[in-house]
Amino acid sequence: MNIEQINQGSARILKLNGRLDTLTAPQLDAETEKLYGITDLVLDFAGVAYISSAGLRVLLKAQKQMNAMHGTMKVIHVCPEVAEVFEVTGFDSILTVE
Repeated sequence: MNIEQINQGSARILKLNGRLDTLTAPQLDAETEKLYGITDLVLDFAGVAYISSAGLRVLLKAQKQMNAMHGTMKVIHVCPEVAEVFEVTGFDSILTVE
């Protein structure tokens, strides 16, 4: 997985490209561990066509972390396949998906 990081003041955009699965979830987890001082997190899923339960866990952890810091997190540019996973698992009600 490729992760491009864009900082805009207290906001961070992570552009993801590749599969978010058991092998790549730790990479995203490491990036979301570095959110101190960030109030807005945007995960750009334009390049993500697959997400596994390991990827969902990382998203849930990041959402909890942002909630604890009174910040916001949103997932943008989600393909229909990933959107379906979010719907089936109920993550569409936990995450802000645009």
